[in-house]
Amino acid sequence: MTPNTLVELHNVGLDFKDRRVLHQISFHVRQREILTIIGPNGAGKSCLLKVILGLYQPTRGRCEQAPGLRIGYMPQKLALDPSLPLSVERFLTLTNQGDRAPLDEVLRRVGARGLRHNAVQSLSGGEFQRVLLARALLRKPDLLVLDEPAQGVDLQGQQALYHLLAELRDEQGFAILMVSHDLHFVMAQTDQVLCLNQHVCCSGSAESVSQHPEYLSLFSNNAVEDIAVYTHNHDHHHDLHGHVVADAPDPSHPEHTHTHTHTHKNGGCSHD
Repeated sequence: MTPNTLVELHNVGLDFKDRRVLHQISFHVRQREILTIIGPNGAGKSCLLKVILGLYQPTRGRCEQAPGLRIGYMPQKLALDPSLPLSVERFLTLTNQGDRAPLDEVLRRVGARGLRHNAVQSLSGGEFQRVLLARALLRKPDLLVLDEPAQGVDLQGQQALYHLLAELRDEQGFAILMVSHDLHFVMAQTDQVLCLNQHVCCSGSAESVSQHPEYLSLFSNNAVEDIAVYTHNHDHHHDLHGHVVADAPDPSHPEHTHTHTHTHKNGGCSHD
């Protein structure tokens, strides 16, 4: 691993019994980078996060972490007993060794200072997402991992959350690895985007194609800042069911690759 790399995956595969969940996943996350992984439901996104968090051991390949890496994790959902009296303050101190000192500042920073004494069960979806973000920030992470942080939040709330995450990254210097099932909306400040469907089918920089005419034609102007499509090189194509079919090698060009522009529709990747 290079000195500024926090996490690196090398041909990671994951199987559950006879079911292949992940196949040949390779990428890395660098310091201060924002990387967004998008893909349809069932693409293996949450399983991939569990590999990175060390909760699953890969069946094949390896996942490396920088020594002493601190990860702040914001789960997609967290089930709480509705009958359990639990304030936001108590909820946060449960994972902070009882230390209340930093709570006021971290809640202020995520826009949830007024919720400190509220019951967690009384919070709206957007409010609870901010509390979960505060919980992740209390770890003072090098890498912030977020599993579908905008789920259940309206478009305005998504944009506010994305802007807040970018500001926090700039202030605190951590990297962000974010997962979303929404193939149309990705964080505008994302440095790298991966589209996952058991394998990495699309990757690239949103900025590199932000002026692409097909990209601009797909979306209205008021949403275009938070939407990205991107190009990538690969050596395979998909059949009508979305399964990967390896392209036959060209004997005259043994290392040939080709570029497609991908737009994301209806939970998959379509070639234009």
